[in-house]
Amino acid sequence: MSRFSRLLVLAVVVLLSLAVYLLRWDARALLWLQQAQTTPAEQAAQAWLPGYRAVLALEVPGFEQEEFSGLSYNPASDTLFAVSGKRPQLVELSLTGQVLRSIAIKGANNLEGVALLEDGHVAVLDERQRSLMIFRMDADTRELNRSQAVQRIALGSLGGSNKGFEGLAWDKRNQRLLLANEKNPLRLFSLACDGRQVSGPLQALGDLHGHITDVAGLAIEPRSGQLLLLSQESRLILSLDGQFAAQNYLVLLPGFNGLTRRVPQAEGLALDGAGNLYVVSERNLFFAFRREARVP
Repeated sequence: MSRFSRLLVLAVVVLLSLAVYLLRWDARALLWLQQAQTTPAEQAAQAWLPGYRAVLALEVPGFEQEEFSGLSYNPASDTLFAVSGKRPQLVELSLTGQVLRSIAIKGANNLEGVALLEDGHVAVLDERQRSLMIFRMDADTRELNRSQAVQRIALGSLGGSNKGFEGLAWDKRNQRLLLANEKNPLRLFSLACDGRQVSGPLQALGDLHGHITDVAGLAIEPRSGQLLLLSQESRLILSLDGQFAAQNYLVLLPGFNGLTRRVPQAEGLALDGAGNLYVVSERNLFFAFRREARVP
């Protein structure tokens, strides 16, 4: 074998090893076998991600230079709210990705997560300031200010300057906010929350290693209470049960689940009241997924 051939083989081995690590093909193969044994009745009772298909993929006009990050659904208005990290703001979107309004957040730095709570309250994560802020807004709100937040909670430091808390979701059933550290450590936390303010300290719930290598977003499936994790590096949405054990997954690669284009940097995840799934990706990409008719 020539020197060039040996180098080529080595390069292929390195690339495959990197793919196995980032995409977690080893763990995913075992989970695929588990999925294959799930009955139609079990599928109907949970967030069955393999049953979703992409129905919409678009670039949100006017936000080409922004960086969409977290995403959350507001049942009161039947709309979505994304945060942008480049110019700190909340962006209200229709379920078809149309911009309805932008709300600047003065004094914020690098917004990475958002969760709509109760009675007009909204929680946002500022990764660089390592804090969580709760604001109250209404249909006429066009600007918020950090100094006027209903509550500000210091979260402390777990990783590097840009490897802090990214995922955020409101778990109404259990009256808590769920937060995920992006990586190093890849870990899930909770804060007791009644939908208006946080009470008590940050509680560690457990590590999330095994199927993904990072967390970019969180969402709660309202019927089953299952937690959905969005992984940018692993190109995956992963469903966990109440004990945070992996149940099933959706692949965010062209050719899978109806996707015809790349999801280059998935950053936010949300479910609406009908169970439709939404993903935002930097810089200004919006994707919608609909669950296919269930098997009777």
